[in-house]
Amino acid sequence: MLTSMPSLEAVLARLAKIEELLASLIRDKTVKEWYTTAEVAALLGKAEYTVREWCRQRRIEAKKKSHARGAHAEWLIGHTELTRLRNEGFRSR
Repeated sequence: MLTSMPSLEAVLARLAKIEELLASLIRDKTVKEWYTTAEVAALLGKAEYTVREWCRQRRIEAKKKSHARGAHAEWLIGHTELTRLRNEGFRSR
C-alpha cells in the first residue's frame, strides 16, 4: 500500500499553527507576581469592571499601584490571590 506524502506547504502550515499554539500556551501559563484587573478579568472570563468592584469591596485581596499616572491608581492582584480565588472563591468578610 502506497501512501502519499503531504506537500511541503501543508507541513509548513501545520508547523506555523503549532508554533502559534505553543506561543499562546507560554503566554497564558507565564506566572506573574502581580496582575492588572484586565488580566484577571480575562483569565476568569469576567468583565474588568466586575474585578475592579471586587477589589473595591474587598471581596478579593488587592492593592493600589503606587506609581500610577492619571486620576485613579490601578488595582493589582497578586498571583497567590488569583490562585486562591480560583480554588476557594471569595474571601469571607
